[in-house]
Amino acid sequence: MPPELDLAIRVSLATGRPLLLRGEPGSGKSSLAPFVARSKGWRYYEHVVTSQTQARDLLWTFDGVRRLADAQAGVRDLASSQYVEPGPLWWAYARESARRRGETIDCLPTAIEPFSETNAERSQDYAVVLIDEIDKADPDLPNGLLVPLSSGTFTVTEINSEIRKALPVGIDPGSTARHLIVLTTNEERELPEAFLRRCVVVWLESPGEQELVAIAREHMTAYDEGWSDIDQALAAEVAHAVVAARERARRLGIRPASTAEFLDALRACKQLGVSSDSDEWKLISQFVLFKPQQPGYGNGARNLA
Repeated sequence: MPPELDLAIRVSLATGRPLLLRGEPGSGKSSLAPFVARSKGWRYYEHVVTSQTQARDLLWTFDGVRRLADAQAGVRDLASSQYVEPGPLWWAYARESARRRGETIDCLPTAIEPFSETNAERSQDYAVVLIDEIDKADPDLPNGLLVPLSSGTFTVTEINSEIRKALPVGIDPGSTARHLIVLTTNEERELPEAFLRRCVVVWLESPGEQELVAIAREHMTAYDEGWSDIDQALAAEVAHAVVAARERARRLGIRPASTAEFLDALRACKQLGVSSDSDEWKLISQFVLFKPQQPGYGNGARNLA
């Protein structure tokens, strides 16, 4: 993690403000939140925003269709709380309340916590929430989150219950914020000024050669068969070629390769025994790194290789 990004996280926690990450696709915005949660041992929740997402979806949803079906089927117990599903912010703020769906006592059935197996071994008091690609939604969504994000409270209308951040257990209530809310944007839509004023904003640069190699080492150590000196040398070769290709892609107006595409290219070279100075690498770079959206860019992509 770059030092300035680490500082931004600490500023976000010190001020209690959400951390808004800007940057090119593939710069690592969506990876930051789970990385922080894993490294700190904090619970983790996420929501990927779409054009249909509303602010309430991040707090709770209510399954009115299922309730109507149950009523038509003759189900006697139609308590509204049974049809409330807590959203990621509710789980982060008040885990036990979310599990009970807002009831003061256990109700049946209790809500199923996202990432329950992972979160079972993590801190009860601290949590990280990723709200990914918030710019895909209408401005009503960020505006609708102003109060829940700043005050940590909201009211579930169907059960007329106010949800508040749970009190910490065994830590100083006056310490830094216990919940890190990370938002990402790809700049597809301008965010409201009122929302930006309430965020800590950071621009993430695309990883350079050394950062790409470090990312590759972490990924292969965690998810593949490990890391060797041969892998280190190959990753450095591919990272150098990818960074050079990014610059040429920008000059021709083609989207630069993301970190995920770098990892794909590296895994392909490793599995197939291809070096970055071979003819096969030129083809792999076409297959994996250069993906123009318009057919007219096809020749440009071939020339880049």
